[in-house]
Amino acid sequence: MRITLLSLLTLCSLIVFGQTNPNNVPTAPPSADQRLYDIANAASVEQLRTDVTRLVGFGTRHTLSDTTSSTRGIGAARRWIFDEFNRISKDCGGCLEVFFQRNLVKGDPESRIREDTWVVNVVAIQRGTQDPNRIIMMSGDIDSRISDPLNGKDDSPGANDNASGMAGTLEAARILTKYRFPGSIAYVGLSGEEQGLFGGKGLAEYVRENEWELLGVLNNDMIGNITGVDGVTDNTSFRIFSEPYYPDDANDERKNIYRRFFGGEVDGPSRQLARYVHRLTKQYTTNLNPMMVYRLDRFGRGGHHRPFNDAGFPGIRIMETHENYTQQHQDLRTEDGIYYGDRLEHVNFPYAAKLTGVNSIVLAGLAAAPPPPPLVMIGGTVRPSARLKWEAPETKTPIAGYYVHYRLTTEPQWTHKRFVPADQMSYTFTNIVVDNYFFGVSTVGEDGNESYVVFPSTLIPRGTK
Repeated sequence: MRITLLSLLTLCSLIVFGQTNPNNVPTAPPSADQRLYDIANAASVEQLRTDVTRLVGFGTRHTLSDTTSSTRGIGAARRWIFDEFNRISKDCGGCLEVFFQRNLVKGDPESRIREDTWVVNVVAIQRGTQDPNRIIMMSGDIDSRISDPLNGKDDSPGANDNASGMAGTLEAARILTKYRFPGSIAYVGLSGEEQGLFGGKGLAEYVRENEWELLGVLNNDMIGNITGVDGVTDNTSFRIFSEPYYPDDANDERKNIYRRFFGGEVDGPSRQLARYVHRLTKQYTTNLNPMMVYRLDRFGRGGHHRPFNDAGFPGIRIMETHENYTQQHQDLRTEDGIYYGDRLEHVNFPYAAKLTGVNSIVLAGLAAAPPPPPLVMIGGTVRPSARLKWEAPETKTPIAGYYVHYRLTTEPQWTHKRFVPADQMSYTFTNIVVDNYFFGVSTVGEDGNESYVVFPSTLIPRGTK
């Protein structure tokens, strides 16, 4: 048989690009979703400026402020957000379900809500084409405050805290409603954050009652400041706060015993979601460094992802690296040469656009990917090789296969992974001793989008093949 140079080159290209597989080696999906490069850079600086300016223009958005005025107070602000989501929905042919979710907070003289108050959230859901009940959520806070947490009358612009996060959520909706994904995305404005995280508590309860398959919550609280109280100016980094595991797990003796002997102290679902944000940021953005912070939130403080963690859902906080405390929770004033107050001029909108892009690629990636495995098991005690076994998720989103991950126990990120086809539910790491590494499994779709990693939660039963 005569082999020409052209036919030889053709054969080589087929092998390189996976169109022939003479040794039946599993072919992994593509390593990137090209849409996410566009999504990462799609946020409009001017639109963010417009939306933050509009929110500041309501004078105050304090939870206890006016709810009937059309121009001032939290009532006017949340109605504007509701209308804005509907305008976005109109542009995509009605692709958003927009509604108010409310809960009555009973007055308590010892709390920051002294009289019975309706705390109202604004929710917009972009339903998935194949798994509509599987939802990934982005949230910003509607409300603002000044020095006195009970002052709902005086001006409280709340430009960075947290009109920036709310504007970012609206802008992510504008970007992602141009696409369709197998899973759903919820864009949410939460109220009552400054009074005690009441909006998050109410929505978390609503999510449980309505049996959402909530993959996680990206809480965006202050994404627009680049000059900190420490004097550092930096627009190239941001922080990701995450808890190591669910708070209730600390009271579960079985889980405590498992963590003590088999690991998982830093590998709960919220921590895996944080790692996912870190990985996608490094892959799809430029000049932006994610900083993992192994804490629920800032030292001694809290945010609106916490109620979701308390309810058993993954949740993280995405925010600026350098805070300026003279611009948070402050009466508007000049004192000792310091210009106090959370004013519009302190927001850096190009930076807010970068962090909006981060949220957008994470929402898109998780909405496009199949859900993670519901159960991962591990074995390999006193053996030369570690073994993983897992269950397939229930989903209509096509699964190309799974990635089995491992890293040294001191590594903050997953460093190695291997592809396993969809018809296999186990993998053995030959000559990789289980003692020295942590392991996990993620699901991957045909377009290359992965779920976040699931850490093993139990041992493989003896005698299991």
